[in-house]
Amino acid sequence: MTRQTQESRETEPATRAVLYVCAERGVVTPTLGAERAEQEGRAFAAARGIVIVETITDPYGQPDPMCRKGWRRVRELARRGEAEMVIVRWPTALAPDGVQDLRHREIDELLKQGVSVRYSWAPLSQTGTVR
Repeated sequence: MTRQTQESRETEPATRAVLYVCAERGVVTPTLGAERAEQEGRAFAAARGIVIVETITDPYGQPDPMCRKGWRRVRELARRGEAEMVIVRWPTALAPDGVQDLRHREIDELLKQGVSVRYSWAPLSQTGTVR
């Protein structure tokens, strides 16, 4: 790497992301899913030099993201230009597989605002913006 390349990388602003956590509660350890999702998301961000501007948590169960207070906050931050990325553990945190159209609707809306969606779960984390 040349000195000029290194200097430009050091002066580039970090990507600002929202960490969105919406995990099903386990019977034995009710908070474990949310804890793992948050840990994974933070590790994902740290490994890529991404700054988490806010962590937003919603209870799992409501299939339509727009009916969740936390998700509406995610959309608000995106609309105001306060985040360039949303980090979420996996697709079903946005909307269950049975209602994928809701998931696609939300990702498309974020993309229109220049906000990407990235999954932090290892098998999915290597892909770019996802649907």
